[in-house]
Amino acid sequence: RALWVLNVQVGTQSISPLLWAIETGALGAARAIIEDLLTIRGDRERYYYGMDLLFQRHPDIIRLLTLDAPQLLPGLLDGLIWRSRVAEAGRRRVNYYVRHLLVDENGLFAPAVGWVTEFRDPRVACHPAIVVVTDLVWHHVAFGSFIRARAWFLFTLLVFLFVHSVLHQVLHDEHLEHHEMEEAGMLHPDDDDNPMFRWQLSILIGRAFIYICSLGQWLVYHARKTWGCIRTRSLVRLGCLRLPAYWTEWQDAASLALMVCLLAMLCTEPFFRCLGRDNEHGALDEDCEAGQGLHGAYEAFGAASVVFYCVILLDLSVISTRVSAFVLVCVRVVSELSLFLAALAFFCVAFSCAINTLNQKHTRFHGIPTSLLSLARLTLGMINTELYAEVEEYTSLALALFVFVITTVVFLLNLFVAQIVCAYAASYQDMLGYARLNRGRVVHATMPVVSHRRWCGFIGALRLDAPVEFGKGDVGVP
Repeated sequence: RALWVLNVQVGTQSISPLLWAIETGALGAARAIIEDLLTIRGDRERYYYGMDLLFQRHPDIIRLLTLDAPQLLPGLLDGLIWRSRVAEAGRRRVNYYVRHLLVDENGLFAPAVGWVTEFRDPRVACHPAIVVVTDLVWHHVAFGSFIRARAWFLFTLLVFLFVHSVLHQVLHDEHLEHHEMEEAGMLHPDDDDNPMFRWQLSILIGRAFIYICSLGQWLVYHARKTWGCIRTRSLVRLGCLRLPAYWTEWQDAASLALMVCLLAMLCTEPFFRCLGRDNEHGALDEDCEAGQGLHGAYEAFGAASVVFYCVILLDLSVISTRVSAFVLVCVRVVSELSLFLAALAFFCVAFSCAINTLNQKHTRFHGIPTSLLSLARLTLGMINTELYAEVEEYTSLALALFVFVITTVVFLLNLFVAQIVCAYAASYQDMLGYARLNRGRVVHATMPVVSHRRWCGFIGALRLDAPVEFGKGDVGVP
C-alpha cells in the first residue's frame, strides 16, 4: 500500500505519486498521501508504518516541502510522533520516530536540521520533533565541540581585556606614583632603576600576542572566506560594489570589523614608534615624543575592538534558548530605537537653529553646536531644573524650550515607549522559535567538526533500531 503512493513503474521510468502531487500543486492529494503513510496500523502479526519507506524513497522530503509545499511540513512532522491516549501518574507516553531526521543513509548527521534552519519559520522550529532532534544533538554532541571551538576566542578576549584595561591602568598609576616621588625628591631622575619596566614588558608581550594570535587568525580566516567567495562567485551587490556574500552574516561582519580595528591598532601602535629611543621611563616607554600623536587613534581603535569582541561574544547566547530569545528580541526592537534617535536628532537640530535666531545671550544656547548639546541633555534629563529659572528673562527662549520639552519629552519619549511595547509584543510570540532556529544553525555548523567516533557512539547509545513499545490496547490519540 505504501509503495503504491511512492513508486509507480511506467515503462522504464519510476514515478513517485507523492512527488508528482507536490510538484504539480495538488497539495490535497499530497497531504492525504503523507497522512496515510504516517498512520500506524496493525494486525495480529505486526505493525505497519510507512515512515522508513517514505524517507528511503525521498530522503530529501523535508527540503522538498520547505521549498514547494511548506504547509504540509507540520503534518509530516506530526506523523513522526505517537501519543498515548492513556495518562499514567499524570504523564502521557510519547514516541518520537526521528531516526531519519538524525541519521542519513550513510550513517552521518542528516541535513534535516539545516533545511529547517534555512526555511526560517519559527513555528516549524518549535515543533516537538525538531526540538527533540536539535536538543539531543546539542546536549550530547555539539555542545562540547561548540565550546572548544570558542575557547580560543574567549582566551584571546581575556588577554586583550587584561592588557588594555588592567595592565594599562596599572602602568598609568605607576607613572603617576613615579612622577610624585620625583617631585617630592624621594627618587633621583637619573636613577637607573625602572620600576615600570616589568609592566611595560608585560603590556608589550600581551599586545604582541594579540597581534600574532588574534589578528593573525582573523586575517587567515577572512582571506580564505573571501577567496572562496570570489572563486565560487558567491557575491552580493552593494551599490556599485560586489562584496563576498558571507559578509551579510552578522558574526562574520563583526569579526571583519574586529580585524580592521586590530589592524589599525597595529599600524598606530605607540610602542613601535618609541622602541629603541631615549625615553624618559625606559626603552619600552610608549609616551615618547614620536608616539604622542598616536595615542588618541590607538585608544579609539582599542575601544572599538572591545565592542566588536563583545558583539561576537553574543554568539554564546545560543547555550540558553531563553537568553538567545532575549538577545533576538533586543535586536528586533533596535529599529524602533534608531527611529526614535533619528526623530530626536531632527528636533534637536531644528530647535537649536531656531533658538539661535532669537535675541538671547544665554551661554548654554550660544551657537548651534552648544544649543544642540544642551537640548540633547535636556531631553535625557542631564540638566537640572535651575535652567528654567535662568531663562525666565528671555521670554522667547523660555517659550521655545517649553515647546521643545512638550515635543520630545512628553510626546516623542512616550511614543517610543509605545512602539517598544508593540514591537516586543509582536516579537514575543516567535522569539522562542527564532532562538530555536539560532540553535539549529549552530548545531548544523558545528557537526562537521565532530569526530566520527563520537557521532557513532552517540547514535549507538540511542538504539534507534530497537522496537518501541505501545501500551496494551492503546491505539493512540485519534
